[in-house]
Amino acid sequence: MQDDWLRYSCQMALPGFEASSQALLQNARVLIVGAGGLGCPAAQYLAASGVGTLGIADFDEVSVSNLHRQILYNPADVGRLKAEVACARLQQQNPGIKLVPHMAKITSTNVIQVIDSYDIILDGADNFETRYLLNDAAVLAGKPVVYGAIYQYEGQVAVWNLPNADGSRSPNYRDLYPQVNATQVPNCSVGGVIPTLAGIIGCMQANEVIKCITQTGELLKGKVLLFDAQTMQSRVIKIGDVTQTNIKALEITEHIPTVTAVELKEGLNEDTYTLVDVRTDQERDEFDIGGLHIELDEVEDNLQEFEDDKTYVFYCSSGKRSGEAVKLLKQKLPGVKAYSLKGGLQEWNLN
Repeated sequence: MQDDWLRYSCQMALPGFEASSQALLQNARVLIVGAGGLGCPAAQYLAASGVGTLGIADFDEVSVSNLHRQILYNPADVGRLKAEVACARLQQQNPGIKLVPHMAKITSTNVIQVIDSYDIILDGADNFETRYLLNDAAVLAGKPVVYGAIYQYEGQVAVWNLPNADGSRSPNYRDLYPQVNATQVPNCSVGGVIPTLAGIIGCMQANEVIKCITQTGELLKGKVLLFDAQTMQSRVIKIGDVTQTNIKALEITEHIPTVTAVELKEGLNEDTYTLVDVRTDQERDEFDIGGLHIELDEVEDNLQEFEDDKTYVFYCSSGKRSGEAVKLLKQKLPGVKAYSLKGGLQEWNLN
């Protein structure tokens, strides 16, 4: 206990933050979904502050392109599972807390079970499907979500689904964005992101988690903080006090079939697959591996290009846009065989 008192002495010296507040942290259980640009700094500070149980959920592997912003990893970790590496590093940082890796992909089948043993969920997801799934599951389970998002030089932070005194709940993600067409919003691998922004927003998320657990300060409840890293200006937008959504069930997660880079290269030698590049013109001019070129937002307008007797493999830089293309094709042309290149051209170039 003496070591604990010394470790946490600076935060326990804060006005209104005493031994009782530290006890709340040590008894808290926080699930971080996404051990990436947001999850890494958030996890480091939550571990350092003494959150008793930290779950890290991520099924992805470390890649070279992650290293500029995902600060828990180093080059020797490339190819290893993020959740496994993150938990090992955080345990070294604070041996006195419990780290729980969750290395299965979060889906509509397992999300309720995964979040069940946690008090608060920190959303560090890098795709809309997981973000909406977490939001809806948290609403159904009555758990708060600390949300963060980054793109290029801008970030957002909010706290969703907190209880109000009258028994109602504060707004959730769907109050801000009822639906988003993922084909219209590029991810970081396409649009880019300044690495320091990930650290800033991830730390803001950790800050909201600590405030929520210790019941100190004013939470971003019913509000969204917008931050611009270029001007260092922020503003807070008020959404409302009570959610206007009525979430009754989870949307079923679609399975997206994939092929690995090794499998694709073997298949191309045997003329098994037809390639479809869903990246932008600029990206294709820089490098491509052949095939048709139909940008993601144009796939639906070019369904006549796809034939039932062929097997298509969609590709992009990371596998996210190609996954969206496969999902769309399965909906519109269920008879056409289509796969997404797992890990995208990043994996292709490593194999």
